[in-house]
Amino acid sequence: MSKKDDIRKFLVSRRANVTLAQAGLPDFGDERRVPGLRREEAAQLAGVSVDYYTRLERGNIHGASESVLNAIARALHLTDVEREHLLDLARITPPITNAMERTTAAVTVRPSVQRVLDNLAVPAIVYNARQDLIASNVLGRALFSPHFDTDRPNMARFIFLDSRAKDYYADWPLACSLTAAMLRYEVGRDPLNAEITEIIGELATRSPQFRKDWADQDVHEHRTGRKVYGHPEVGDLDLTYDVFEMPGEPGLFIGTYTADEGSESADKIILLASWAATQEFDANRYQPDA
Repeated sequence: MSKKDDIRKFLVSRRANVTLAQAGLPDFGDERRVPGLRREEAAQLAGVSVDYYTRLERGNIHGASESVLNAIARALHLTDVEREHLLDLARITPPITNAMERTTAAVTVRPSVQRVLDNLAVPAIVYNARQDLIASNVLGRALFSPHFDTDRPNMARFIFLDSRAKDYYADWPLACSLTAAMLRYEVGRDPLNAEITEIIGELATRSPQFRKDWADQDVHEHRTGRKVYGHPEVGDLDLTYDVFEMPGEPGLFIGTYTADEGSESADKIILLASWAATQEFDANRYQPDA
């Protein structure tokens, strides 16, 4: 799909999500042929002409100033992440040859980073923009044990292609939606990254659920939140996740997972550690394809 198509579908989908009430526009009860705002209403809210807004929505966005794009973002009630994605789509990417195509971050971590992971008292993993699991501590390896049951551990591939994912993620549809949205955000940031486009192509070919979620045009950046994991050994774990970009390693992220103090999930983390101690985990001996 061309970048113009990406821009068009993203803007159309975001416009469809905005109600008249959200936009502060009167509802005269007339029959509307499209969901959300009409183009002329979006143009009015952004302070641009209908012709200019139409040109932008058709994908002719290169050359638009940042102030105009910010006005469009405000008119369409874009989140910070969606606004950043729009700016990414508007960025002109220089042509490069296949041999120069960018790839994701390194597939290993520095020994010092592994020592940090090993000294954390909570489950922790390292992953890259395409969701490859790069490293972990033992608790992280135990928490995500089903994901590591492969030569190429990858969270997106597990969520969409492994039948166990529906039991592992208590809200599997949400996990699918967020994962597709994260990949869309990352490919918007780096559209020439061959490894990200490769995993998107694989999932689009093999997973009807991915195709459905991808068509929603949502974007998401994992920062913090709560998830319930149905671990096959200790049962449901209600955990808060926090994600940190790794200093000195662009494209690598550290994810940590904690339970509320005194909660049932906190007790189950202790059980998870006991179970992990009986396994022959080697936390830094699994790596995705280089």
